[in-house]
Amino acid sequence: MATITIDGKEYDVDNISDKGKEQLASIKFVQNEIQALESRVAVCKTAMAAYTTALKNELNN
Repeated sequence: MATITIDGKEYDVDNISDKGKEQLASIKFVQNEIQALESRVAVCKTAMAAYTTALKNELNN
């Protein structure tokens, strides 16, 4: 029995309507998209730090 928790209340996924299951699938999709975007932001921040360090080194030469 798979469950989801919303606002502190557990729901049995097997008892959710088809429309509810569609909403759940959309939520999972969006969560994955957010995770992917957060990973891309982390990569960009790392690149920004590296480029900034490289620029500082160049300016100090």
